[in-house]
Formats: sequence, C-alpha cells, structure tokens
Amino acid sequence: MSTPPLASTAGGTTLGQLLHTVLRALREGTHARGGPLPKGGPQAVTARVRAAVGEVLPRQGDPDALHTLVHAFAAGAADPADPLCTAHLHCPPLAVATAADLAASALNPSLDSWDQAPAASALETLVTRALADELHAGDALVTTGGTESNQLALLLARETRHAPEPLQLVCGANAHHSLRRAAWLLGLPEPVVVPTPDGILTPAALDAALTPLPRPVLVTATAGTTDAGLIDPLPDLADLCAARGARLHVDAAYGGGLLLSDHHRHRLHGLDRAHTVTLDLHKLGWQPAAAGLLAVRDSADLAVLAHHTDYLNATDDTAAGLPDLLGRSLRTTRRPDILKIAVTLKTLGREGLGALIDQVCALAAEFAALVDTHPGFELYAPPTISTVLFRPTGATDAAVADIRRQLLHDGRAVLGRAAPDGRLWLKATLLNPHTRPGDLAALLKLVEGNTPT
Repeated sequence: MSTPPLASTAGGTTLGQLLHTVLRALREGTHARGGPLPKGGPQAVTARVRAAVGEVLPRQGDPDALHTLVHAFAAGAADPADPLCTAHLHCPPLAVATAADLAASALNPSLDSWDQAPAASALETLVTRALADELHAGDALVTTGGTESNQLALLLARETRHAPEPLQLVCGANAHHSLRRAAWLLGLPEPVVVPTPDGILTPAALDAALTPLPRPVLVTATAGTTDAGLIDPLPDLADLCAARGARLHVDAAYGGGLLLSDHHRHRLHGLDRAHTVTLDLHKLGWQPAAAGLLAVRDSADLAVLAHHTDYLNATDDTAAGLPDLLGRSLRTTRRPDILKIAVTLKTLGREGLGALIDQVCALAAEFAALVDTHPGFELYAPPTISTVLFRPTGATDAAVADIRRQLLHDGRAVLGRAAPDGRLWLKATLLNPHTRPGDLAALLKLVEGNTPT
C-alpha cells in the first residue's frame, strides 16, 4: 500500500485536490440541508450521520470518505452563515480567516517550544502585544475562549494575592457560568453572587456585598452578558474596586470587540482599569473557533505561569536566546490560532472590522424596532450590542419554549432562549453582517406562524 500524502508544502498538489472535494461537499451538503439547521431533530440527524459513516474503522479504507463525511457534516450543521441562525454567540467566520486556519493546520506548528514554531511564536508575540495595547494592558495570552480566559484570570488573582486568606470571587448573577466553575476548579471558596435584577451589576449592590468580606477579593464585571448583551457600569465598578482594594476582572468575551468600532467603543469606557480582561475574537471578530485572549494589565502577573521541563525550555537553550513559550499558557501542545487573527487584522484593518461591528449592531437595532412596532410581539429592551430578546405578546413560557423547539425541529430557524426577568424570551444574537432587512422580517414571520392563537 502506498503511503498517503501529507499536508503542508510537500503535499500541496494533493491538498489542492482535496480542497476541491471539500468545497464541493460543503456546497452539496448545504444545499441538501436547505436551511439554517437540519430537519427532524436529534434522532433524525443521528440516523443520517450514522448512515453516512457506516463502519467507523473499516479494514479497508474508503477513498470517498472525505466527500461523504464532509457532505454529511454540512448537511447536519447549524450554519452560522445562514441569516436565520441566530441563537448563540456563534459567528460566521470570515473566509480569509478560514483560509489562514487551513495554513496553520497544514504546517501544524505547536507553540510549546520555539523549535516547533519559529515564525508562529514571533507572530504571536507581535500580535498579542498589539492587542494588549488596544486594551491598555501590558500583555495578552492566546486562549481557547472565554472559559479558559476566565479560569486564567482567577488563577492569576489567586497566585498574586498578598494575603494568607483564600481569594474570594464576587460576581454578579449575570456573570458567565465559567467563572463560578473556575472557582470550584481552583479550590476557591464558594463565590459571592450579587443579585442583578436589571441584568447588570450595580455599584450599590456590589458595595453591599463587599462590605462584610475579608481580603483578598476578585470582582468580576461583564461587558456583554450572554443572555442580553448588557454591559456593567465599568467606570463606577472600577472606582469601587480601587477604593476597596479589590482586584477587577472584566469578562468582555462578547463586548470587547466594540473597541474596534469608533461608534461603539465608548461603551467600554473603564475597561482599561481592569487587572485582567477576557476577549473572544470568535464572537465580534468573525474568527473560526477558537480565538480567545486574556489581557493582563501588569505583565509581571504572568510570572506565576512559569514552568520548566528540559526537553522544551532547557536552561542553556533559553540562556542562548531561544524563547521560552511554556509560560504563555497552561496548555502544552497549542496550535497557532494567532495566524488567522493576524491575517484578519491585516486584511480588514480597524476600519473594516469596525464596519462589520457597526453593521451587526445596526441590524439588532433594526430588528428591535421591527419587534417593538409589531402588535403581536413584546420587546425586552433596546439592544446594547447585537442581542435582541422578544416574545409573542401574551404567550406563556411553555408556548415560547415550544415555538423555539418547533423551529429547531423543522430546521427553519435557530433562536436561543433567556429568562433575564424570570420570564422566557426568544433570543436573536445577530452576528452575520450579510443579514438583510428581509431576513429579519422572515424570522419574525416564522415565529408568528408558530405562535398558538
């Protein structure tokens, strides 16, 4: 049996042929799906995938496996490029970023030692420093997303505290679930969760929570909540943290991208005062997942991540000038996610990315206005970023849940759900700049057509 061709530059011709197969299968699979989601629900999708796969590890290989499985993958996908796929912070990736990600996969560098990733390590240093500057931070680490970034932020706060008492996390009820999970994972005390009845963490509520607590304390604020895209009052919270000697982390996984928009960056005033900031570019950055960052105001805080193993960062190698990469992550093997980010920043520039952000924010405002003027619907609130919560007027929570599930089962629309005020709302998170007014009207009409009379 001949040896299968490798990727990278040596197998460039073969890779090109395989890409032709992939693109054809993607087109055909998307056409077969016919909408934002496959029809029939979990059982039907599982049956179709099982039929396409057949035997997972056959004795003899199948030369058509690439086309067969990519076709099944696309036909059974939730497609974020479809204007009616709006449930989550799940963006359609830019084609240029996807192409760059292919190059990263083909060359397959691993950012745990310089001799595995010479150019990748240099590129990561350049780009993370530039993005840290955007956030008025001293440095930034590449992560897999908000969950890892938030966990790292808690770890740094725990390890850099200047007191014998354990670190106490204080967060709003609006905070991302990963923060409470990170506290559990790191062995920290049970977090103090501050009520956020209006969806944001207020200084008064935080002040009341901080008063009885010993030090050290880590306060986490949110810039772009998962449910409604709301932004906590960052300047006031930063003032309070400074007065109380508390460390401040801002989870801006969603909203941090607003910094690239001249029209919307003012919403993040006060972000520069955080000790650490989470940012996801696979949300308002249109990157293939994963593309997360943790920015650190004081780069000296990263010293606690230092780690030594002789086969990756031997002392004499680092003394001779080879970069030590192990302190840049808790992971060892680490793919060069920085390439797609760098290509995107260079290709679109600040104005190009800012225009995309402005566009999806405008779409959200337009959809909210459409909901607000429709007698059959109720709007939760005007959107802060690009998330719109709405529900049919007079519908029960059970009816709202049924509407969403029916649309999912039919493969006609992908809407999320949220209960910020105790009632169940449909959630549309608009991250597709190609969405048009007609798509928004069609989405509303689909919901209306599935609403019980």
